[in-house]
Amino acid sequence: MRLHVHQWGSGPRVVLVHGVLLGGREAWRAQRPLTERWTLFAPDRPGHGKSPDGVQDFEVDAGLIAEQLLDEPAHLVGLSYGAIVAMLAAARRPEMVRTLTVVEPPATGVVRGDEGVDAWDAELRRLLAGSLEDPQEVFKVFFPLAGVPLPIPDPVPETLRRGARALLGMRPPGDAELPLDVLASADFPMLVLTGDHRREYEIIADEIAKRTGARRDVVAGMAHLVPDTGEPFNARLETFLDHGE
Repeated sequence: MRLHVHQWGSGPRVVLVHGVLLGGREAWRAQRPLTERWTLFAPDRPGHGKSPDGVQDFEVDAGLIAEQLLDEPAHLVGLSYGAIVAMLAAARRPEMVRTLTVVEPPATGVVRGDEGVDAWDAELRRLLAGSLEDPQEVFKVFFPLAGVPLPIPDPVPETLRRGARALLGMRPPGDAELPLDVLASADFPMLVLTGDHRREYEIIADEIAKRTGARRDVVAGMAHLVPDTGEPFNARLETFLDHGE
């Protein structure tokens, strides 16, 4: 499968891997100011945007990202489910990664056994395995679980309808076995960001940072949609891309 890739700007290469619901163009709309200094590549993962339909699977998606977008050195950034994809892709081709930034990865498996995280993971699994068909009903469950601080649109635009279809039946993020030892030994610096709104994301991020030696920071203001803070996120990201700190 060939992924559709949106491209903007000029300068060093930055690959942006979106989460669930929105494709690359919509998920990274607040990062357009970065195009003054960077070339942004925002692929649509399977089932999103202009890419073909497909069941969301972090392993499959990581292979597509590694093969099609890490064919030359790049800074790699992933949001939510896309953060899991980005970590797996980086471990596949570490020699092509200049820096790795992951934002709110729902990788519950790294803190398995924590009562609160396990309960949160179980709620998400029930949604993914459920039979809801109305996108608005899906969002009523998913938005609070994920920490999406937005009203449910009425009517639901086609972009989000397609995202809702791709959400149900996807491989649960808690199944991911992250290659944290590989990331810890890699030459590139790593940054883990959260939005300071759910305990689950915070302790997952803390554990990933602890086990990889990654930098750890918080950009609050838009809950799970950290990139939508705009300038606060862009400034923190750009500092890291410039200096690896």
